[in-house]
Amino acid sequence: RGEKAYAEMKMTIIRPTWQREITMKSWSLGEDYSLVVITAPARDKGTAFLKRGRELWNWQPTIERTIKMPPSMMMQSWMGSDFTNDDLVRESSLKNDFTHELAGKEEVAGRNCYKIVLTPKPDAAVVWGKVIMWIDDKDYLEMKAEFYDEDEFLVNTIYGKDIKMLGGRLLTSKMELIPADKPGHKTIVEYLSLDFNVKLDESFFSLQNLRRVR
Repeated sequence: RGEKAYAEMKMTIIRPTWQREITMKSWSLGEDYSLVVITAPARDKGTAFLKRGRELWNWQPTIERTIKMPPSMMMQSWMGSDFTNDDLVRESSLKNDFTHELAGKEEVAGRNCYKIVLTPKPDAAVVWGKVIMWIDDKDYLEMKAEFYDEDEFLVNTIYGKDIKMLGGRLLTSKMELIPADKPGHKTIVEYLSLDFNVKLDESFFSLQNLRRVR
């Protein structure tokens, strides 16, 4: 059935000459269902995203339209950040479309980690040629991940930072994404609160709710 969670988050988009903040609410059920609503700034408030499996819908309140994201838009920037639309549906893909191989142990930020190399299965329609993850061997926290294109060039690195108790669990409260080829660019997503005791089922993640939830 999958784990249920409600989160409030802040995303900071950093560029060489400016930065901006976006706050949001998120509901999730397992790896296949999530609903994200932007709460600030005012110009983006009410914009919402619904994930069901690998499908992604976007509600835009200014034009009162729901748009299903086509595959051609999945690698575009999400809300002007360094994350892409594909990152919203990435978790289920990494689990199902890649083979996982343990490649030893390394230290990241003072914590001993399993180094795991993910390679796409032969017929998988994926955007990454290779993913390397460093998972803390004690608390199983994702400390670092590198994403490579099909030519094995590094595209993005994500760091898990600021380990703290959230919703009664020890978790990385910040996720920092640094693109490899854009100096001075960075996006930080920070969990402000997290609740695992929320009541949710699959019916919550509907197109009707995408327009209603605030």
